Amino acid sequence: MKVIAIGNQKGGVGKTTTAINLSAALTLLGQRVLLIDLDPQANTTSGIGLEADGEASLYPVLLGNADIREKIQESRMPRLSIIPSAMDLAGVEIELARAEDHLTRLRGFLQGLKPNDLFEYCILDTPPSLGVLMTSALAAADEVIIPLQCEWFGLEGLAKIVHVLEQIRESGASPDLKLEGIVMTMYDARTNLARQVVKEVSNYFPNEMYKTFIPRSIKLGEAPSHGKTIFEHDSSGLASQAYLALAQEFLARHGVANAQFV
Repeated sequence: MKVIAIGNQKGGVGKTTTAINLSAALTLLGQRVLLIDLDPQANTTSGIGLEADGEASLYPVLLGNADIREKIQESRMPRLSIIPSAMDLAGVEIELARAEDHLTRLRGFLQGLKPNDLFEYCILDTPPSLGVLMTSALAAADEVIIPLQCEWFGLEGLAKIVHVLEQIRESGASPDLKLEGIVMTMYDARTNLARQVVKEVSNYFPNEMYKTFIPRSIKLGEAPSHGKTIFEHDSSGLASQAYLALAQEFLARHGVANAQFV
């Protein structure tokens, strides 16, 4: 099981949308995925049609009072499991900050799932901040995908999170942490700004930037209000096609070429 954090400390960049729909697309291509909602706002949880429930979140697990395997729930989609979030996770920030192993505690729990061979991928949706939960998720990950909105402010946020990844590697919490990729979101090819931002990112991160861009889409914005993935809400639209292409590109990077629907 490879652990992938979807991270960006800036809000409104399509992070949760990417966590939900990349996970869903991977399952449509035959992969078994565990999606973990680490944001106390629980948007990923509600975005796939579940209620935020404090008893179901990672809160007791991170405090050492529960087994992480007990928190795994099945979703409506075959091969997609989830550990939901709830507001109580906001309180765990304080509890974890007092612990000496706050950076590595989540990593330890996830490492315990790897020998079970239950999932090919574990996707972590992180909070839009640089608090304890976010840094714990980055330290727990093998790789990080950064969703980046096609605006200039997004470039400033990109520099900050890349610096945080370097700090986590240097701290020894996750020395092999890899920037897996940068996903350009809310892309509108008709605007000069979007094209300029893409050019800047490709100049600095030519190997990391995904070739698949996620377009601006009304349907993509509507889907979470119905508790659905984009594949359930608008299966033939441009956004669903883009996330499926993104998942295929992701799998190709991980040695699974020409992945098809199952």
